Amino acid sequence: MKIKPLSDHILIEPIKEEEKTKSGILLPETAEKEKPEQGKVIAVGQGKKDKTGKYIPLEVKEGDRVLFTKYGPNEIKVDNKEYLIERHQSLPQLYRHHPDQPLDYTQCR
Repeated sequence: MKIKPLSDHILIEPIKEEEKTKSGILLPETAEKEKPEQGKVIAVGQGKKDKTGKYIPLEVKEGDRVLFTKYGPNEIKVDNKEYLIERHQSLPQLYRHHPDQPLDYTQCR
């Protein structure tokens, strides 16, 4: 199913954290884990309209990785897969890089 966000909303696929600790211990499925704080942009809306009715394009594009607050985005489930929907203005940080590389938080400050 294809989802197209409206207005300045963004559809985000959360990126799960590594299931292993720094010391190499694998965490079981039952372990309590934090909600993810980063994700991959799957789809973006047209943007907000200005006073003249023209759309202002969003700064993010499909494939970008973004940082978001843990409990800010709305959670939805489509075809048994979890996604998040967030407004563009609510994203605290955009970190544009090659999507296959992990985020480098040191450059986000």
